[in-house]
Amino acid sequence: MAGVQCKQWPAAGPEHRIMANPMREFVGRPQDMDHIHHHLFHRYTERFSKSYSSEEEHEHRKRAFIHNMRFVHSRNRAALSYTLALNHLADRTPQELAALRGRRHSRAPSTGQRFPTELYSGLILPESLDWRLYGAVTPVKDQAICGSCWSFATTGAMEGALFLKTGVLTPLSQQVLIDCSWGFGNYACDGGEEWRAYEWIMKHGGIASTESYGPYLGQNGYCHCNQSELVAQLAGYATVEPGSAVALKAALVKHGPVAVNIDASHKSFAFYANGVYEEPRCNETTALDHAVLAVGYGVLHGKSYWLIKNSWSTYWGNDGYILMAMKDNNCGVATTASFPILA
Repeated sequence: MAGVQCKQWPAAGPEHRIMANPMREFVGRPQDMDHIHHHLFHRYTERFSKSYSSEEEHEHRKRAFIHNMRFVHSRNRAALSYTLALNHLADRTPQELAALRGRRHSRAPSTGQRFPTELYSGLILPESLDWRLYGAVTPVKDQAICGSCWSFATTGAMEGALFLKTGVLTPLSQQVLIDCSWGFGNYACDGGEEWRAYEWIMKHGGIASTESYGPYLGQNGYCHCNQSELVAQLAGYATVEPGSAVALKAALVKHGPVAVNIDASHKSFAFYANGVYEEPRCNETTALDHAVLAVGYGVLHGKSYWLIKNSWSTYWGNDGYILMAMKDNNCGVATTASFPILA
C-alpha cells in the first residue's frame, strides 16, 4: 500500500518482551520473571550509578523499580499525548517521591501586588516564548531528597528578573533561603512558599549569589548570610490573576520567568519524559504541592502548553523540563503564579 512503511521491531530484550506482551509477566514461570527483573534492575543501577547499603535495601529498591516499571509501560501503551520513562526516581516509593514536593499550603495570604492584567489587554502576545533562548535561565539543578522546590522557583524567577535588568545571568543561592528564611514561615527541606522567600529577600536587602554563599547542600544548613554580598534588591513582588492563561502569558512576556505552583502528586508526573503532559485527574487546584518555574509557552501538535523548568535534575523529563497542557488550567499551573519586582 502507498504510504505504508515497515519498521524494524525493537530489540528483543527482556524489557521489550514484557512491553509487547504484559501478560507474560504474570503467566510465565516465576523463576524466568525473577531472572528478567534481576537483569532489568541491574541495568538500571548501572545506568544511574546506584548502590545500596545492604541486600535488604537492594531488594526493597528492586520491588519499587518493578512496580514503577509496570506503571510506566502501562501508561505508554495508552497512546497519550506524552510518554513516560524509567528515570533516576524509578527505585523510589510513593512516600519518597512525595518528599520532593515541598510546597506548603499556607492559610496566610500572600501580600504581593496584583499583576495589572488590564494594562496588557491590548498586548499582542507572541505565539510562543522560550526565555532559555535569550539567556535568562540558569541550568537545571537537582534539589535531591529535600523539599526545597520553593527555593528553586524563587531563585529562578529572581535570576530571570535580574538578567532582564542587567543583561547578566547570575546563579542565585537556594541554600541561603533554606538556611535563613525560617522566621518568615518557610521550613527548609520540609517545604516553603515563594512569597515568604520574597518577603525575606525584601527585608534583608537582596539575596546571595551561589558563588558568594556556597553550593547547594540538599539539607538544612547554618545561616551565614553576609549583608555586603547580597544582590538583586526587591521593591516587591506580584501575583498573577488566578486561572488566567492570558495573564500568565502577559507576565511571562513582560517580566520574564514566573514562579508557579502545580499539582505534581500523580505518578505520571514523576516519570514524565516528553510530549505535552495532560493528566485528567490533575485539576484539584487546592492541592498544589510543588513549586516550579514557567519559562515560556507554545503549541505542539495542536496542544497549547506551558514550558516548565523543574528542579529534579536533567535525568528527569526532557533534560529537566516538562511541557504542561494549558487546557482547563491542567494541574493548576496558572493558579498561584508570582514574580519579583526589582528595585
